[in-house]
Amino acid sequence: MNLLLLSSSRAGDSDYLAPALDLIAAQLAERRDVLFVPYAGVTVSYDDYQQKVQQALQPLGIRVNSIHQYTDAKQALQQAPAVMVGGGNTFALLQRLYQHDLVEELRRLVQQGLPYTSWSAGSNIAGLSIRTTNDMPIVEPPSFQALQLLPFQLNPHYANFAPPGFHGETRDMRLAEFMQLNPQTPVVGLPEGTALRLLGGSLSYLGNTDAALFQQGVKTAIAPYSDLSALLN
Repeated sequence: MNLLLLSSSRAGDSDYLAPALDLIAAQLAERRDVLFVPYAGVTVSYDDYQQKVQQALQPLGIRVNSIHQYTDAKQALQQAPAVMVGGGNTFALLQRLYQHDLVEELRRLVQQGLPYTSWSAGSNIAGLSIRTTNDMPIVEPPSFQALQLLPFQLNPHYANFAPPGFHGETRDMRLAEFMQLNPQTPVVGLPEGTALRLLGGSLSYLGNTDAALFQQGVKTAIAPYSDLSALLN
């Protein structure tokens, strides 16, 4: 498989997708057309979302076609040279993929080599399920089971910050709850501006700061640019 899973569309005050342009260019190689899946967008129209991504990828000379503009979404996916899945609300994204009967087909095509680029919610669905998303369940998908391209859970936008006077649960506390009930299932927390890259059976963490691995009740640091291929077993 050929996966580029970005935690976020920005890093700090960067322009949209700007920090990832080199990674996207390397992943797509000579491909100059991508099929964009805007289904995670809720407060933005699909047309506006497509234009936002198109503008961001303009420096690479990539043409962004959006799946919502096709009469037959499944056929559009089958004919795509590469697919991009944007961020937004993870529950809305997965619900709409199920609605259009695209979950199994997208999984099959990516497993057969279709390049898959994503950020935020789009990266969340690459794992086993969406049970470690940060998003509010504004809709109810038929299942929380996601694309299952990776045999573990993802938590994009990972941070454990708690402002003064905050008395709710931190991210680590929420992920500790998941570990309590699912001790054998790893969760990779991806900070802003970082990514996972899967190519040729090798999984790498791409980031200048530590990520976090949660498993069997223990949180461990993932050092910058670590090889995470062991998590594929």
